[in-house]
Amino acid sequence: MQHPHQFYKVQKNIFEQESIQLKKKLSVSSLLRLFTFLGSILGVYFFFGNTSLMLLTIGIGVVVFIFLVVKHGNLQYSYKLNKALISINKTELNVLNRDYLNLNDGSEYINPKHFYSYDIDLFGRGSFFQYCNRTVTIEGKNKLFLELTSNSILNIEEKQLGIKELSQKSIWRQRFTAIASLVKVEHPAKEIVQWIHNYTSVFPKFLSYLPLIFSTISLALVTLLILQLIPEVILLFWLFIGLGISGFYVKKVNGLYKNTSNAKDTFKQYYKLLNEIENTSFKSEILKNEQLKIQTEFKKASTIFKEYSKLLDALDQRNNVIIAVLGNGFFLKDLHQASKIEKWIKTYKSKVEQWFEVIAFFDAQNSLANFTFNHPNYVFPEIKNNKEVIKATDLGHTLLNEIQRVDSDFTIKNQQFFIITGANMAGKSTFLRTVSLAIVMANVGLPVCAKAFEYTPIKLITSMRTSDSLADDESYFFSELKRLKFIVDEIGKDNYFIILDEILKGTNSTDKAIGSKKFVQKLVASNSTGIIATHDLSLCEIEKELAEVENFYFDAEIINNELNFDYKLKEGICKNMNASFLLKKMEII
Repeated sequence: MQHPHQFYKVQKNIFEQESIQLKKKLSVSSLLRLFTFLGSILGVYFFFGNTSLMLLTIGIGVVVFIFLVVKHGNLQYSYKLNKALISINKTELNVLNRDYLNLNDGSEYINPKHFYSYDIDLFGRGSFFQYCNRTVTIEGKNKLFLELTSNSILNIEEKQLGIKELSQKSIWRQRFTAIASLVKVEHPAKEIVQWIHNYTSVFPKFLSYLPLIFSTISLALVTLLILQLIPEVILLFWLFIGLGISGFYVKKVNGLYKNTSNAKDTFKQYYKLLNEIENTSFKSEILKNEQLKIQTEFKKASTIFKEYSKLLDALDQRNNVIIAVLGNGFFLKDLHQASKIEKWIKTYKSKVEQWFEVIAFFDAQNSLANFTFNHPNYVFPEIKNNKEVIKATDLGHTLLNEIQRVDSDFTIKNQQFFIITGANMAGKSTFLRTVSLAIVMANVGLPVCAKAFEYTPIKLITSMRTSDSLADDESYFFSELKRLKFIVDEIGKDNYFIILDEILKGTNSTDKAIGSKKFVQKLVASNSTGIIATHDLSLCEIEKELAEVENFYFDAEIINNELNFDYKLKEGICKNMNASFLLKKMEII
């Protein structure tokens, strides 16, 4: 398989060359339109006085000009699509070089009360979400957020297969993302779906066929006028009747137009995305099942969305004065379009939401698949159901630079607890976040940063970054107690992997030692599994009392008056602390 860096570099070069060619074609297209316009004027000038040739020249000129306008529009779209694809590949090249802090960081999803997301920096600047997220739609972004925070351990192997398959469809993924990025919608799909779902008809049923009858009479009157069988005044009178009927319903049409104009750009964007999903072959069940959701008995969902988009475009033409007067006066055009829009809503209102959800699903999955493609050396967790919850070889944190990162072998059995001690900056907190993120990634279906990873699926819950709250009038200690109470309540309902960093920090040493010991005993008695990092060496004594508890540590050594860390997890209790050394080194004391 081609290395990600090479793939992105090749794709960027291809699209840059295509962009140059498209720019030349756009210039030629603009000149052809100008020459067609000037040619038509010259034709009228030369054939002035010869009505037949003059009308023929104008007719040919109009047809050719419209053809060139349509072709120019297609070229412009291709050019914009190419530019989007260039931008996508540039972004991926930057991310591979660890330059990603300008991407969306999902700060709006930060939630200190969540099971783990706040503690492990899942969202915010420099977060995993910022590193992984490539969603383009609002709904896709929200779907990715839900995937990362769901704490679900169901169907992991099916998720893996879907992500693995999409990761191999790099060109398709990039095209999907590029198409989605071209139209900037002001109103989210959720808002539009809600409006469609709650919409009730405001026009009487007879308006569904009145425009057809009225148009037929109008054409008949025009024919009779041409044959000079009726005077012009009758046609004029009929025009005012049509305008009168249209004027009677103008407020209702305006209300419909106001709401549909919000949806127009969204449907233009989404029918193209549905078309991409429909015309792709998938093998994994999870992707095929999503694809089946947009299949209908008679029409493709993309076709149905496109039809609605065209109906909205047609209603938008009411802003043209000529179309508004003649169209409504002779054909009741606004009422005809409004009736067709209401019919569409009535037919598909129950299905629209699901179609939008499918687009959001693929938008989110593309981010996960893109992450997988970018890390060919990562491994998909081998799902087991045995004594070991995690058995990892060379486990590392995905956000750390590979050159500087120190990986660790790590195995922990079900209902086992590790107490980890270590000097300041020796790697305890990083290790806790490494294990936490690996569990989250495994549950989502992603490959993890390791050479080997056997995994018995388990939910995650953490307490690593408690803070006081002035707004809620809470002390630090009370906030921490609330978090621990939350954990105790949750482990009584389900099986969790618990990760704690320095519990009961908000109280004195003696009280902390007694409370921490009792809390660890409670966790062990609950048959949970987890890791507790602490500076309190007295807590390590509990290993002698409980067979489920083992001590590990991260070491620090002072060599030639300099601190040295190997960041390796070792069995036992840390003997070397460095706070006093650092205070002296930095001339604080």
